[in-house]
Parts: sequence; structure tokens; C-alpha cells
Amino acid sequence: MDAHMDRLYCAEVEPVRRAFEDLGLLRDERVLHNLLFMEDKYLPSSDYFKCVQSEVKPFMRRIVASWMLEVCEEQKCEEEVFPLSMNYLDRVLSVLPIRKNQLQLLGAVCMFIASKLKETLPLTSEKLIIYTDNSIKLDELMEWELLVLRVLKWDISSVTPHDFLDQILTRLPLDKDSSSSIKRHAQTFIALCTTDFKFAMSPPSMISAASVSAAATGIMGAPWCSQVKLFHRLQHIISTEDQVIDIDCLKACQEQIEQALATNIHSEQASVPQQAMVGESQMVQAPKYISGQTTPTDVRDVHYS
Repeated sequence: MDAHMDRLYCAEVEPVRRAFEDLGLLRDERVLHNLLFMEDKYLPSSDYFKCVQSEVKPFMRRIVASWMLEVCEEQKCEEEVFPLSMNYLDRVLSVLPIRKNQLQLLGAVCMFIASKLKETLPLTSEKLIIYTDNSIKLDELMEWELLVLRVLKWDISSVTPHDFLDQILTRLPLDKDSSSSIKRHAQTFIALCTTDFKFAMSPPSMISAASVSAAATGIMGAPWCSQVKLFHRLQHIISTEDQVIDIDCLKACQEQIEQALATNIHSEQASVPQQAMVGESQMVQAPKYISGQTTPTDVRDVHYS
């Protein structure tokens, strides 16, 4: 009887339900070609800081992006949420002038929308308000959600680098464990690229392929990459009949990603508590319970020989 009673007191937590990988979709060339065909549609303007925004500057975007990444990590969001929300943010900034003290509000709204699209249990408005240190109000969040959706014309299924990861990895000669490890590290590189505006105009397929290459170089080693002709394989995967990707461009993108990683590690080692002004009276607050990681997969786990 006691044993039965103990069972009744057990806390039953409903796990997050995830779909199994559909190899039919991952190996269907039509899916990959559709992604490659659609990706340019969702690229932001390359010069919106000069032509559209008068108050918002690139360094402010980086501060808010870092804050958004920390929120997504602390809340254990799906990996797609952060790059998707940053895509929304860049697309909105490409056409809608805002004040610098509205940038964090815009970032919160973009995460709010992206999590609704990608999460089983999306971020709540209450949590987002707390993460802004109560600098925004619920009615502002609701009002700006409709504003952002109107600006995006309700087209929120953006193509991001994450959409290409599984498509690329299933076409490489990798076992399950190696593929999983490379994917985890590639997600780190994608997060780093997403916070840096210089990658914002790069095609998502290019960022994804270069991230996979950088991760494979660190995990599998340069000899393996050379043996399987990794760059040529990646070039073939992300090229179309109308556009063949230059291998030199792919290599250059990988070098930029590795430089971003090195810069991030250096910044971590010399970092101080971050609290940066983005408005006259508004501070971007880092979450109070961050564990120490700055990316979905800690950059300190990535090593190069």
C-alpha cells in the first residue's frame, strides 16, 4: 500500500516532444533546392545602418544580440529560435527606423514571435519582461508584436543556417556520433555568426556549410577533411544549377568564423560584467542566472589542432 502511495506522490514532468528525423525529407533533393531557392528572399538590407537607421548603430545590435542569445540559452530555447529572431530583427531594421531605446523591445518581440513558431512551450511575455529588468511593459510587447508582424508581412518562416545543417550532414560520410558532435559545434559557430552583423548578408547555406567545415576541421582533423574532399562536397551540396558556389568564398567564410571564435574566446577571458547603454535611460541587462556559457555549445569545447 505504501509503495502505491509513493508512486502517487512522484512528480511526473511532461517531456518536450520532438519529432524524429525524417530521412525522406533530409535526403530529398527537392527540399534542399527549395531552401536554396528561398534563402535570398529573407536576407536583410546590407546598408540599413546608413540608409534607414539614424540612432541605432552596429555595436548596439551586437549588444542586444548577445543579450538575446543569453536569454535563449538560459531558457533552453530550441537552437533555431535565436537565429530566427535575429533575422526578424535585421529585416525590421532594414525598413523601419526606430529609436535606440526601442532596440531591446524589438529584440524581445522578435524572440517572442520566433519562440511561438519553433517552441513546444514558447517564451512567455512575463519572462521576457523580467529579462529586460522591467524596462518594457506588457502592452508595449503586444503592440510591437503586431507591428513587427505587419512589417514582416506575416512572412515569418525565414530560412536560416540551421535549416541547412541536417541537409548538409546527411550528405557527408559521417557516422551518427561524429555527425551529432559536428552539428553541436556548428550550432555554436552559427550563433557566433548571428551576433556579428558582417555575417548578416551572407547566404544561410554558406554560413551553415562553413560552420560544418570549421567544426569538422576541429573534430575530425584536417587530414580527414582533405581525404574526403570536404570543401568540394560542401560546394556541391549548396550549389544550384544557376549558381555554383566558389570554394574560395567558402574557405574565406570559414576563416572569418574561426576569427570570430578566437575573438569571442579572447573576450571571455578578458570580460567584465556587461551592462551597456543603448538608450538615454535604458540599460540592456544580462540575465541574472547565466551559467557561464555564451553560446548554445560552449566555445571552449572547440579545439583546433
